[in-house]
Amino acid sequence: MAGIWVFKNNGVMQLVENPGADCAESKGVSKRKVLVHLPTGQVVSSYKSLDQILRNLGWERYYGGDPDLYQFHKHSSIDLISLPKDFNKFSSVYMYDIVVKNPNLFHVRDM
Repeated sequence: MAGIWVFKNNGVMQLVENPGADCAESKGVSKRKVLVHLPTGQVVSSYKSLDQILRNLGWERYYGGDPDLYQFHKHSSIDLISLPKDFNKFSSVYMYDIVVKNPNLFHVRDM
C-alpha cells in the first residue's frame, strides 16, 4: 500500500494511492517537464539550443561512445551527459542529469 494518508475535516483518514493524478487525468492533461536555463530563462526546446548552452559552459561533444546517444563531456571532470538521439525521448530523467552536473544553472519545471 503506497500513497499518502489524507485527513478529512471530519477526522477520518483516507489513503490516496496516487495523489494529484486524479486531477490531471480527469482533465485529460498530463504535466510535461521542461528544462530551463536559469541565467537566460530559456526553455530548452531542441538539442541545437542545448548544445549551444552546454558548449558555452565548457562541455564538448563526445563521439567515442554509443552511436545511439548524443553525449557531452568536460575535460575538467569525469562527468558524461548521455542523451537519446531523438529529442522526443528527452525525458525528465535526462533533464535532472543535466541539472545535477550543472548546479544552479538549470531547473526542471512543469509545463
